[in-house]
Amino acid sequence: MTVAPTLFLAQDSAGGGGSSVLQLIAAGGLISLIIVALSFTALTLIVIHLMQVRAQALAPEHAVAALDEALSRGDADSALRYCRDEDNECFLTRIMSAALGRYHRSAFGLLELKSSLEEAGQEEVARLYRSTDWLGLIAAIAPMLGLLGTVVGMVGAFDTISSSEGFARPDQLAGDISKALVTTLMGLTLAIPATAAFTFFRNRIDTITAEIALTIEDLAGKLEKHAVGGAAPLQQPQQQAARTEAAKA
Repeated sequence: MTVAPTLFLAQDSAGGGGSSVLQLIAAGGLISLIIVALSFTALTLIVIHLMQVRAQALAPEHAVAALDEALSRGDADSALRYCRDEDNECFLTRIMSAALGRYHRSAFGLLELKSSLEEAGQEEVARLYRSTDWLGLIAAIAPMLGLLGTVVGMVGAFDTISSSEGFARPDQLAGDISKALVTTLMGLTLAIPATAAFTFFRNRIDTITAEIALTIEDLAGKLEKHAVGGAAPLQQPQQQAARTEAAKA
């Protein structure tokens, strides 16, 4: 993410008296330096989010396979131990850990599992949203900083006019006017890509978490299927006794 358009570099390389990026930053003063610092921060956040907001990072294939194997055979204890292992921590295992923990503690069993999956999922999605808030904050304050630089530059220009008794030369006003325009330019140059990145990651979170929700639903379904299937043999003797009584009657 750059803080000045390449147009100024082209002007400078053409030898037409244009300003380089460094000269523009220097003309913007302290506010331009703050915008540059925010630019590097935004770039760092974008790289971090590109690495973290991925299906493979939020729900690794090995974690899905391990939970699928454990829950398919009804071994909720083994699945819970896997989820609570720090080496396996991710979006998927945090949700399953919270749900399986409540499943064990509650007398409602599968009903509690479904409700806890929803609650834990909403909490984890909100956590991902919060991780993008800094990027949204930078996108919001960058144009404000540019506007602040504009106001500071204009105030300086009027002070120059006042001190020169209304007959200020253009070269006396150039510095303040340059600060006014450069900071606005830099603020917008930062705010536009930051806003785009913020929106992109929000939409990406929605898409990926929706896909993971289907995976979690499938895993919970396997545990539910096994639990229901395990209860059937207990009902068979009762049904057989009922048939015997009916035959005697």
